[in-house]
Amino acid sequence: MTLGISAQARDALENWLASMAALKGASENTLNAYRADVLDFIAFMTNHYAEAQGLGPLSRITVSDMRSWMAHLRGQGAAPRSAARKLSAVKSFYRWLSEREGFEATSVLAARAPRFQKKLPRPLSADAARAVIDTVGDQGRADWIGARDAAVVTLLYGCGLRISEALGLTGRDLPLGDVLRIVGKGGKERIVPVIPAAREAVARYVKMAPFPIGTHDPVFRGARGGPLQARMVQKVTAAARMQLGLPSTATPHAMRHSFATHLLEAGGDLRAIQELLGHSSLSTTQAYTAVDTVHLMKVYEKAHPKA
Repeated sequence: MTLGISAQARDALENWLASMAALKGASENTLNAYRADVLDFIAFMTNHYAEAQGLGPLSRITVSDMRSWMAHLRGQGAAPRSAARKLSAVKSFYRWLSEREGFEATSVLAARAPRFQKKLPRPLSADAARAVIDTVGDQGRADWIGARDAAVVTLLYGCGLRISEALGLTGRDLPLGDVLRIVGKGGKERIVPVIPAAREAVARYVKMAPFPIGTHDPVFRGARGGPLQARMVQKVTAAARMQLGLPSTATPHAMRHSFATHLLEAGGDLRAIQELLGHSSLSTTQAYTAVDTVHLMKVYEKAHPKA
């Protein structure tokens, strides 16, 4: 029995996670986070009631219990954003579980998430983005590693890829053509144009790489030949950021933010950028591109016939 959870409840949790993977295309990282959040919740309820939490006890959670759990999270120093994420995972599990087991889950589903202010992404300037690419390319301990790092970061900024998408490229994608077919979050497929600079950066790396890249092999490899890990890209980007004196927000993900923002500033259509990024919601793209009132008014004045 894990963390005071019955075998039946544990099986239900794993079945829910499997359904999230099958129906919503949730990634392994997302599933692991959901599992940890729900198990933390069950662990709290186990201590709260001093008994193992099977399906029966879980179906009898009250509003007061939920308030106690949220107070516990605050007492542990959980940030509002983190607490909201945990509550979202628990609600999703309960929504699925209540439909499956036929019990009323209103006390859980009605729990309010703590308020927090969403942080808008901070894109880099075009000059700073180029400087990051140049710097990560110069700081590799071997020439091929510098070429590799530059190629990855160029894909993030030049094509707007997520870091997982860039590292997910395989030999079948080589040589890069004018477009890439990317399968992103939730299994959503999109076509992404590949700028010449990105094609050249990847081709240069492939030519220098000391490992053969077969059809099913990852394009980007670690120093020992295994798949390159995201944390290594984050590490070299952090080193470049410090060398250039850029803020802590200059991360690999910020390169993707910058791709979107710079396209918009150049007159790109918001819905086209939405497709390039693979966002299902236009509001997500709008936040991503740091659209402000001044810019929207300029677009309005330029395009609206009555402006």
